[in-house]
Amino acid sequence: MAGPAIELSGVEKRYGAHAALAGVSLSVERGEFTALVGGSGSGKTTLLKTINGLVTPDAGSVRVLGEDVAAAPPHDLRRRIGYVFQEVGLFPHLTVAENIAITPRLLGWDKKRIDGRVVNLLGLVDLPLEVGSRAPAALSGGQRQRVGVARALAAEPKLMLMDEPFGALDPLTRDALGTDYRALHDRLGLTTVMVTHDMAEAVLLADRIVVLRDGAIVADGTPADLLAQTRDAGVRALLEAPKRQAERLRARLEGTQAP
Repeated sequence: MAGPAIELSGVEKRYGAHAALAGVSLSVERGEFTALVGGSGSGKTTLLKTINGLVTPDAGSVRVLGEDVAAAPPHDLRRRIGYVFQEVGLFPHLTVAENIAITPRLLGWDKKRIDGRVVNLLGLVDLPLEVGSRAPAALSGGQRQRVGVARALAAEPKLMLMDEPFGALDPLTRDALGTDYRALHDRLGLTTVMVTHDMAEAVLLADRIVVLRDGAIVADGTPADLLAQTRDAGVRALLEAPKRQAERLRARLEGTQAP
């Protein structure tokens, strides 16, 4: 099927007097890794949730893999889109393997296919096979997040939506899991849209950065192009934040004062 993976055209969403999305148009190509960044309340998560039908726009249209989201049965749509969020949301009364198997089971896969998929996914997210028989409570935060990624990939989606997926993890685990996910994105030929507050994470992981402010897109491009071309002071400050942090860190480690 040709065409972009995601197409938003003139999407609007209001909550009372607040415009969460103000006429957003966005096209995401297949295989692209796009990061949505911006301050709190800028519309990032609302935009993400219009893609899998968790938020219904007041105006405009959303198409996913060529299909109009408004016309698609919500449960069918969501089973074809992987969704990973910060709190993971694993079912505590199910084992890790049972959590991963939820969507394939709903889709009617046979037991042999499900069991094989679970084994394959545990390997993909770098977890030992014995983790499959454990309860989520027995895992570390990083391990639970890896299970969340595995569960999102279980039904072999080509589109992944991620809402601050690594935000609750410690810095080392966050860096490792982000790097591993980017490798999975490339290996599996996924299309990924990720919401993040961490500009360094966006620059390191994404092919493209979309900056939102007050429900509108104010910048869109590769990290290098945005930094070279943007004239918006707020966007530039956001893009330069990782560099400023690195300079302050280097100065602290060297015992000098950063400019």
